[in-house]
Amino acid sequence: MARDRVKDVDKGKKKDQQEKEKQKKEPPKKVERVVRQLVRIMNTDLDGDKSLLRALRGIKGIGFAMSKAVCNVSGFDPNLKLSSLTESDIQKLEQVIREPLKFGIPAFMVNRRFDLETGKDLHLTGQDFDVAMKFDVQREIDSKSYKGWRHMLGQPVRGQETRSHFRQKGRVVGVMRKAIKLQMQKTEEGKKEEKPEAKK
Repeated sequence: MARDRVKDVDKGKKKDQQEKEKQKKEPPKKVERVVRQLVRIMNTDLDGDKSLLRALRGIKGIGFAMSKAVCNVSGFDPNLKLSSLTESDIQKLEQVIREPLKFGIPAFMVNRRFDLETGKDLHLTGQDFDVAMKFDVQREIDSKSYKGWRHMLGQPVRGQETRSHFRQKGRVVGVMRKAIKLQMQKTEEGKKEEKPEAKK
């Protein structure tokens, strides 16, 4: 009996040695993980080194609150590096960003509520956001409303004072320097002297 046990142990050792030799002969399979510096989400190139929460804010139309909501709804850790996401994860994120209301994000977080054309709550990002803003401003200008006039003149729309801010390049408005005042007075005096001579 003791000899049988010794034979069984020897057989076990031989099997272990054979398995080790096989492992030595076959090199381990290398799993190539592509580390991406730039990740493209919603037609925007984002930095892959940033966390998911910070990187999503690089998309036009997504701020801090929306970024956090997208992370929570999609089930990803907000501190996860963006470069570690797979293609399927990125597609899931894009779906949540395109249609946030379907995934349970409340309506007050979207950036275009009660759209004039459709009457629905939408969340616009990227080029869609820019185009919608241009059309909104143009509609105000065409309607000749007060806001439209202010947009057309390049002035502030929401009632801000314009004496010290919103100055355009080349215009002198408001406070004048002493030297400019003196120079203007001299030119006015010169013009007054020239006029009586022309009458004679």
